[in-house]
Amino acid sequence: MAKHTLSPPAGFDQLTVPEQIEYVQGLWEQIATSPEAVTTPDWHLDIIRRRLQDFEQHPEIGKSWDEVRTEIEQQLQARPSK
Repeated sequence: MAKHTLSPPAGFDQLTVPEQIEYVQGLWEQIATSPEAVTTPDWHLDIIRRRLQDFEQHPEIGKSWDEVRTEIEQQLQARPSK
């Protein structure tokens, strides 16, 4: 698929950042209504294959979802609140 750089629609730059995020989220929600139309780039699949191969060769270096989740939760709790 060719990459196209599109300019934002008129008025987009005048929106606040939260409004811009809301706009982009709305676009994604429209796209996501047809998940079968959203293709996975080959380079994503290459990364997944490579990581699976690494895990199969060295399963001891992997972590369970529970371990990863606990680490993420601890990192979030350690962050200063705003």
